[in-house]
Amino acid sequence: MVKHITHTNQTSLKSLSRFIQILDGSFPSGMFVHSFGLEPHIVKEKVKDIDTLKIYLENLIIDQYCKMEFVYIQKTYKFLEENKLFLVKKLDNEISSYLTYEYAKASKNIGHNYYVQIKDTLDKTKVKEYFSFIKDEKADANELIVLAAYAYDLDIDIKDFIVMWTKKNLINIAATSIKISRIKPSDIQKMLFKFDDLLENMDFNFDEKITNFNPLFEEVIFEHKTLEPKMFVT
Repeated sequence: MVKHITHTNQTSLKSLSRFIQILDGSFPSGMFVHSFGLEPHIVKEKVKDIDTLKIYLENLIIDQYCKMEFVYIQKTYKFLEENKLFLVKKLDNEISSYLTYEYAKASKNIGHNYYVQIKDTLDKTKVKEYFSFIKDEKADANELIVLAAYAYDLDIDIKDFIVMWTKKNLINIAATSIKISRIKPSDIQKMLFKFDDLLENMDFNFDEKITNFNPLFEEVIFEHKTLEPKMFVT
């Protein structure tokens, strides 16, 4: 198991304010979200109302995030805590191999945008050193690793960061469903509130084995081969 690294101090107002700002995809970093097969799910009526959309998003957390993204976040915190910066660099360069080409490209582009905007605001020497790898083009600057390192620099508790990052993605993915389904935006808003309890009570002892295989998504995508998951980028 990956050791759960956490900070004992309450997350400061400054830290929360910084993340509210940089996680806002409208300005100036931009944002991207992968649909993870939402289109074929809707076409095949696996997702047809607010209840099935909620199940879809729950499965995204259970089958995708818990087995890949959350593990990368935990490893980033762990390696920074242990001052193993070469392993942080390795994580950054490794994560693209688990992503589709468009996904990996968007992650690096937006991660680099974050790097440019926050590189002069860092406090911790070890995080500055990781960012120097990005400057010297020895690390890819994938969005997730850059944000996790910045959260660590700001002393944001790992659970707080995971919840903020996940909620941002759930909001963006759910918003795309408005364009391709008849689900009401007001119902989506209420449904997303319910994820707060799920995230608050999540077991954060994630297995350190990383996988991007999501059986539910793979099945639907192969059933509808002409309709692939899409990238939404701003």
